[in-house]
Amino acid sequence: MSNSSSISHFLLLALAETRQLQLLHFCLLLGISLAALLGNGLIISAVACGHHLHTPMFFFLLNLALSDLGSICTTVPKAMHNSLWGTSTISYAGCATQILFFVFCATTEFCLLTIMCYDRYVSICKPLHYGTLLGSRACAHMAAAAWASGLLNALLLTANTFSLPLCHGNALGQFFCEIPQILKLSCSKSYLREHWVLLVTGNLSLCCFVFIVFSYVQIFRAVMRIPSEEGRHKAFSTCLPHLAVVSLFVSTAVFAYLKPPFISSPSLDLVLSVLYSVMPPALNPLIYSLRNQELKAAVRRMMTGCFQEH
Repeated sequence: MSNSSSISHFLLLALAETRQLQLLHFCLLLGISLAALLGNGLIISAVACGHHLHTPMFFFLLNLALSDLGSICTTVPKAMHNSLWGTSTISYAGCATQILFFVFCATTEFCLLTIMCYDRYVSICKPLHYGTLLGSRACAHMAAAAWASGLLNALLLTANTFSLPLCHGNALGQFFCEIPQILKLSCSKSYLREHWVLLVTGNLSLCCFVFIVFSYVQIFRAVMRIPSEEGRHKAFSTCLPHLAVVSLFVSTAVFAYLKPPFISSPSLDLVLSVLYSVMPPALNPLIYSLRNQELKAAVRRMMTGCFQEH
């Protein structure tokens, strides 16, 4: 039996047992992280440098790319290090830091996705009020609120989690530090003390999800009233990337955390954790750029200009 004061490090779940598979996982994680860095970096650069992209939709997309970069830079480097060197340890402070930044980026991303849904709702359902409701100051305030909410939630969750006494060892059933895995090590007798912040966070996430669903119901009703097929197609095209990103983010996280215990297994849990923590930052830039001609053109011009300079 040990308590949290005597724990100096945690043992993370190994991605593979054999050396060949460890190196393979290292290469896969390296490829995914490079794709995420390149894709999100191009979006940030294109939006920042392209004056015609200084609109609310692209402003929030830039913030989403920043949160994606923060998310993948929090979990993947340590997993790559452990796979390359065949280790599985992470320091106590490193684990707390990883949880803080992962929760910060994940919460901020969900808040930004909710705000982006509001942007689509105003654009389609209240186009005459778009400039008023989504002016530059309002957009800056909403983005700041998303980042502040993410930071506050991360601080509360991390402080609450690491204030609990830990007496069930130091082995985590995950390849990165995660709050549910830390709670499994807790010997606290108070269920409320363990989970009150998680309940608050769950309610916040549920409110965001309900807002997104309600907004899309209104959006689809408005789109179906558009008389021309071309107009309906254009309206749907602006919503599909956001809807795809929300679906990927929500479905993988919900299934990972709320799946029935009888279908749980270490290999399935590992695959799901990769899906909701590693894949979205790599796939989001691809999803948004596939159907957005303005963004693709801006990236193409920027890359062409860089090649011409060299």
